Amino acid sequence: MSETPEPASTPSPAPEAPSREAVVELLGLLALGELLAFERMVFDARLAPDLGRRAALSEAAVGEIRNYRLIADRLTALGADPAAAMAPFREAFRSFDASTSPRDWLEALVKVYLGDAVADDFFRAVSSGLDDADREVIETVLAESGAADLAAEEIRAAVEADESVTGRLSLWARRLVGEGINRAQGVAAANERLTGIIVGDGGTLDALMRRLTRAHQDRMKSVGLNN
Repeated sequence: MSETPEPASTPSPAPEAPSREAVVELLGLLALGELLAFERMVFDARLAPDLGRRAALSEAAVGEIRNYRLIADRLTALGADPAAAMAPFREAFRSFDASTSPRDWLEALVKVYLGDAVADDFFRAVSSGLDDADREVIETVLAESGAADLAAEEIRAAVEADESVTGRLSLWARRLVGEGINRAQGVAAANERLTGIIVGDGGTLDALMRRLTRAHQDRMKSVGLNN
């Protein structure tokens, strides 16, 4: 007896593209992060132990304001006002910076390297479902690594020169990332459109946060810090 062929499986429908409003919220969040990263780096450059390092971090900050301009231009092209798109997220960033103010040069660099990286991982994860133009803007922004490269090099050198700083900076890094993930969860949960982008491909907010945590642990190891 011949076997009855199994019916062909029906392909799952492609996830619905995020709405314009959701994309504007996502880009507004990223734009504010870049703008404030520029301001913070310029301020934290004054903690540098010498003029060479002060100049290096100040120059790296230029990449952040350039990124801000790219995102602001994209928001304008979408018919949105960049300032209005950023406004809903000011308090979350203010709270994060108020609770994670670095006390010295090395703490400032850890915040650049690890604190900002949490945000980068978040945007990299949620940008896959965007259209080409929006995704390319985000990918261009995230490819800017001048500040992170500078910070990583300085942290490695400091740990190698004095192992006693490892424990202090490791504790600081864990605090930074804990605060950052808590803020990211709060922002996503308070903005349904952002949550829609996160879960648009079948993912969950909790799964994304676990990915962010694992990426943070890998970065800590790469500069000689303890998880």
